[in-house]
Amino acid sequence: MSNKKKIRFMCTAFRDGFQSVYGARVFTKDFMPAVAAAREAGITHFEAGGGARFQSLYFYTNEDAFDMMDEFRRVAGPDANLQTLARGVNIVGLDSQPRDMIKLHAELFKKHGMTTIRNFDALNDVNNLIDSGNAIHNAGLKHEVTVTMMSLPEGVTGAHDPDFYERILKEIIAAKIPFDSLCFKDASGTSTPHVVYETIKRARKLVGPNMNIVFHSHETAGVSIQQYMAAIEAGASQVDLSMSPVSGGTCQPDIITMWHALRGTDYTLDIDIEKVKKAEKVFEDCMADYFLPPEATKVNPEIPFFPLPGGALTANTQMLRDNNLMDKYPQIVAAMGETVAKGGFGTSVTPVSQFYFQQAFNNVMFGPWKKFAEGYGKMVLGYFGKTPVAPDPEVVKLASEQLHLEPTTEKVVDINDRDPKKGVAAAKAMLEAEGLPLTDENIFIAGACKEKGILYLTGKAKVNGVRLKSQMKAAEPKAEAKPANANHEYTVTVGGKAYGVKLQGGKAIVNGVEYPLNVEDGIKAASSAPKKVTKTTGSTEVKAPMPGLALRFNVKVGDTVKKDQVLCVMEAMKMENEIYAPCDGVVSAIVATQGAQLQAGDVLMTIGGTVVEEVVEEAPAPAAEAPKAPAASGSTNITAPMPGLALRFNVNVGDAVKKDQVLCVMEAMKMENEIYSPCDGTVASINVNQGDQLQGGDVIMTLA
Repeated sequence: MSNKKKIRFMCTAFRDGFQSVYGARVFTKDFMPAVAAAREAGITHFEAGGGARFQSLYFYTNEDAFDMMDEFRRVAGPDANLQTLARGVNIVGLDSQPRDMIKLHAELFKKHGMTTIRNFDALNDVNNLIDSGNAIHNAGLKHEVTVTMMSLPEGVTGAHDPDFYERILKEIIAAKIPFDSLCFKDASGTSTPHVVYETIKRARKLVGPNMNIVFHSHETAGVSIQQYMAAIEAGASQVDLSMSPVSGGTCQPDIITMWHALRGTDYTLDIDIEKVKKAEKVFEDCMADYFLPPEATKVNPEIPFFPLPGGALTANTQMLRDNNLMDKYPQIVAAMGETVAKGGFGTSVTPVSQFYFQQAFNNVMFGPWKKFAEGYGKMVLGYFGKTPVAPDPEVVKLASEQLHLEPTTEKVVDINDRDPKKGVAAAKAMLEAEGLPLTDENIFIAGACKEKGILYLTGKAKVNGVRLKSQMKAAEPKAEAKPANANHEYTVTVGGKAYGVKLQGGKAIVNGVEYPLNVEDGIKAASSAPKKVTKTTGSTEVKAPMPGLALRFNVKVGDTVKKDQVLCVMEAMKMENEIYAPCDGVVSAIVATQGAQLQAGDVLMTIGGTVVEEVVEEAPAPAAEAPKAPAASGSTNITAPMPGLALRFNVNVGDAVKKDQVLCVMEAMKMENEIYSPCDGTVASINVNQGDQLQGGDVIMTLA
């Protein structure tokens, strides 16, 4: 073994592994025994936080990321190399930040026990690495500067070849960004072994024999071991490896798999394989109660044709299933090649990977370049930095027209430094408004997580989105008889929606709303009475172009509308989709209701035609239909249009409001959704609290 060259490795199981399989939603207490077991097996280099494992603790597990890092250091020991991931000027959030937040990020991660920060920019814009890299270095941390990689769709050229990666590395060196190690990061696992070999070979010549060169990939495309072997042969001194059950598939290859691949070669991981096997068994036991999505364990042979990162693949396919659109998946991924090429060849890694997929989705559903996803549009206009090559001029022109933004070449941090809604001062104002202590940690949590960070700090946040098998099983209906409920409190599930029902005296309390109650033996037909209904003939129907949620209506019956006027907004695939009038006319009927889940082709409203009234016998209401919350005489209930989090209230009880005024904001699918007032009035009551998890139809407030 002494004649073999030792290949270093970082264990990514407890950061990238969690993101790629569980959406980063794992409780600290559940995996720390596995960290201890890995340390016992001789592993000393761990990915311990950052990236998605910062915000997710506040958003989902209701934990403090700084406490998690402190505990990781305690368990891993004082000499472990604990590494985190940063997204350049985005640091550990989805939005970019000004310089004071970038500096605070590095100082706090140093304070809470981290050793190294891997720092990347999805566009390979070196300007986005300068301030972030200097902040990491000045805080006393090791800076691992990163070049991001992927392959382009078949037949597409222009970037992401050895010449391109060599140029980016030369720009990093010329910018005099201090770094202690160099990483080549392929989040989609699509770079060919040949490109990996040539890229690492050239990098070794540029940085000399002593620099630590790291190669990172995912097994999603099925070539990660070949990539790793090519990188090692070309001069890489470190690779990233994971542990079962978060290895292979959408994750990094397993430590044991890499050990096996190196057998009989001139290289070794220099590990005690039996101890590593025991550590993996401990980890599997730790994660036994977490739901393992089947797609996270598979190699997808189509990935090289649409470079989706491991963690993003399952998120997007699940959204398609949620909206009954999986039949569109082949068309969407086929359209990604064009969005990559015309978007300027940014690397398919957070957040650019999502931009590509969303724009491809829009191009399929609405027609090529008819509707821009906001992130993609801002990217081609320069608001995330400089793309590797210039985006298609016609796409830039269309994005500018649709988003009403001019292209920019200004540095992202300079734009952010002027933004009064970003930075330390804005975060302090949020804390002061809630009477929270102005600690550095609180300032950073507020600045990086906004309202959700404040919900956590005020104790209003709740655990959500952690998928445990035990909880999923407990939620399943039981076939056996149940004992009598002495408290007369029940959870009744109708049509897939759960209602909390409490029977008390002569009333029923359903989801916190009281209703009169009368119970009689036997089933009696509900009384019915003649009812006048309106029908429209000879009209133009406005139909849903896709499955999705009826999110917001901009018109009402009787309004005069013009062709191409926005009539309403549907939400699908994390995006708001505006529905336009196909002609001039008067709105004669609105068929859909806010919050309704629609299928493609469902009629939303009609324009023009003749409205007639018919008298029909009203059918009895189905017994399973839950009662709607009654509004007091002359009042209007404001209901949640979708499941989500009550994120922010803009009004108080007693406030006078105007029609179309924003009353509150809900968060769903990582997007903020504004709830508008349907009329003028006064806020009579607010029925939910900030931080509450709401279901579609829940009453948020009442207007008098």
